[in-house]
Amino acid sequence: MSYLVTGGAGFLGSHLVDRLIQDGADKVVVVDNFFLGSMENLWDACESGRIIVYREDCRFLTSLETILEREKPSLVFDCAVKPLPYSFTDPDGAYMVSVEISRNLAHLLKKGSYDRLIHISSSEAYGTAKLVPMDEKHPLDPVYPYGAGKAAADLLLLSYAKTFKLPIIIPRPFNIYGPRQNTLAYAAVIPITIRRILDKQDPVIEWDGEQTRDFTYVSDIVDGILKLSRCDAAMREVINLGQGGETKIKDVVHTICKLMDHRSVQHAPQRPDDVRRHCSNISKAKHLVGYKPRVQLRDGIRTTVQWYQRRFAAHEPK
Repeated sequence: MSYLVTGGAGFLGSHLVDRLIQDGADKVVVVDNFFLGSMENLWDACESGRIIVYREDCRFLTSLETILEREKPSLVFDCAVKPLPYSFTDPDGAYMVSVEISRNLAHLLKKGSYDRLIHISSSEAYGTAKLVPMDEKHPLDPVYPYGAGKAAADLLLLSYAKTFKLPIIIPRPFNIYGPRQNTLAYAAVIPITIRRILDKQDPVIEWDGEQTRDFTYVSDIVDGILKLSRCDAAMREVINLGQGGETKIKDVVHTICKLMDHRSVQHAPQRPDDVRRHCSNISKAKHLVGYKPRVQLRDGIRTTVQWYQRRFAAHEPK
């Protein structure tokens, strides 16, 4: 099998690429504009000799079409996205990137340029929890332009899937974390907390810290995505992938502080309309593919902290 991964040099995308290579893929094509992606994330995969990297933007239909015609992948994993905090800098861009890439992929799938699309959604399409746990029938009520773009892209693809009977599957992950997650601009709470402590700064808890997330280690998400990609019963469906629980932001920050022997934190005001609760219902994924997250939060955070400590040490001036 040959595969194409949009956003394949990014956090989730690069882990997915590694797993595809590990599982014996003949060829993995990465298309990434390197907005936050990095060739460093692909070093291990490049050693296999079975990866091809295009520095292109999937928002441009002709570029994507040319790559598909040249490489002829069987299956496309769509991981390309601008991160949630980008909503505060460029709300239009945060929204449109998901919609435009999904439109292009739907058009090219309908045209027959490849065989199956696995579009990676986000729990941010739901907004804050109105019902706990949140199943796939939970209302779509995104808070940020990022989440609105994800919701719009999902609805667009589902409409194509239903109208034209296209083979599209939409995994919807909750709050992914792990090694390689960006620590600089637009960083999420776990990597930015680790980075601040490594930089000898206090981490920051926004609002009262009582807001919750369903933190799920990246390898568990990748495992769920790959299982769903091979499941015909998942066709034209949205399927949650998460840990199946919720953890307070302040507890995560304090766990990281304890693991890194750091004793103080700062407090900051609530960011605009922050999501209050996220907690996934993963019964559908369990039923369809036997999905079962294996990495407990504290173990995943410890592994993540250790990875960043090694990376930080390797990049320090000698």
